[in-house]
Amino acid sequence: MEHPPTPRSNSNPTDSSRLSAYLDDHLVAAASGVKLFSTAQEAWRGTKHEQTFATLTEEIAADRKELAQIISSLGYTPSKVKMVIAQIGAQLSKVNPLNLRRSDKGSGAQLELEALQSAVRGKECMWETLNALTEAGSTALDSEQLRRLTDRARKQQEQLTHIMRQTAPERFLSGDH
Repeated sequence: MEHPPTPRSNSNPTDSSRLSAYLDDHLVAAASGVKLFSTAQEAWRGTKHEQTFATLTEEIAADRKELAQIISSLGYTPSKVKMVIAQIGAQLSKVNPLNLRRSDKGSGAQLELEALQSAVRGKECMWETLNALTEAGSTALDSEQLRRLTDRARKQQEQLTHIMRQTAPERFLSGDH
């Protein structure tokens, strides 16, 4: 069994195995998140929100890459088993059970938007957690990078919320709106 090394730290040592496992779990989820955003991008192609979803998909992929770099900077090695699970999960995400028709209409599109918001919120919580650990002096992470990533997650949330609020009436209200 791989045991991650103790991260470079100062006065408050971090429990390396717990932090490593936590970050691994987020890395696994991030792989599925990238695929979920990619399939959402397909669903919203040809709409006025197409470019927003293209940008979000790029940002989500970049966030996953930064998370992998952060894990590496802490001296952790992602679990090979979890990375296999991530690949399987990413492939399953292509099916997109929330929005099987890959449409920007109907309840499937609403559920998809809500799931995307939940995924981004989870990522935002992770960045906030890492920032709290850094502020407590337990990791050698770049607090400016973590603030930037947290801000980007919040902006992503705002964009998804805007799309949801703007498009919900056409999904659920009958007649002219």
